[in-house]
Amino acid sequence: MGWRPSRSQLFCFIGARGRAGINRGRRRLYTIVADSLLDRFEQRVVPLIDDAYTLARHLVRDEHDAQDIVQEAYLRAWRYFGGFRGGDERAWLLTIVRNCCYTWRRSRSNVDSVSYDDEQHGADATSRYAADARAIGDSERGNLASALDSLPPEFREALVLREIDGFSYREIARIAGVPVGTVMSRLARARERLRHALKRTA
Repeated sequence: MGWRPSRSQLFCFIGARGRAGINRGRRRLYTIVADSLLDRFEQRVVPLIDDAYTLARHLVRDEHDAQDIVQEAYLRAWRYFGGFRGGDERAWLLTIVRNCCYTWRRSRSNVDSVSYDDEQHGADATSRYAADARAIGDSERGNLASALDSLPPEFREALVLREIDGFSYREIARIAGVPVGTVMSRLARARERLRHALKRTA
């Protein structure tokens, strides 16, 4: 997606307030601890940025808004990383991304959503056959994206977390903050609606 949080962007959330009043020894210790925390964040959380973007993109259906949401989610994740007591960093991060998405949706409730369209990647076709094959593939992906976008947000969320990110039912339940039974019900209904939507475009 092009955006990556820089070390300076992440480090800026290490509280600058009150630094002037601490002595040199405490400042040195503070820097060592902060650097160690930031190193762990860069090693464990930053590599998950593609998963974060995928979820945000499908929930808000706009690539630029998804980028803004991921940046905000990462800044929040860094802010609270010091209190993270271990476990699944990916589930923890995507919970933050999900919350940021729903906060964004509430703030934009009066603004029409813009459907997301995948950009076409790859080199230009060298033959008519290759161009036709790519057009067919783009059409099929477009139909799937449109069908997915037609689902309610909670159904899109369940499908993305299960089918794209590969989370278990229990992990999805923790991320979404709902019972496992609700996750299973949402997935079943989402798959059924997706099948009907794809049949209409076939």
